[in-house]
Amino acid sequence: MKFTTARLCGGKSLMAISADEMDLDMEAAAKHFEEQGCPITSIDDMMVVFQWNGMEVTLYSQGKVMFFPLEDKSLCIKYATEMLESL
Repeated sequence: MKFTTARLCGGKSLMAISADEMDLDMEAAAKHFEEQGCPITSIDDMMVVFQWNGMEVTLYSQGKVMFFPLEDKSLCIKYATEMLESL
């Protein structure tokens, strides 16, 4: 997978933006991550927010993944790739 990254929230968050067009099923994604032991804090048609590895992760239906707090771009891409490939 190919991603670009964006730095958000004054540099304390990173978002991986998929180069591929995606349309993820948020209910299925929430179920998947909940089964992996990730507490879900919010879900709607456009995004799911959950706790993972000490971070708040927001997964968007378009394949964007935001991590807070995270400042390492290579880790951002690694984590996003792993998450999206697991779905």
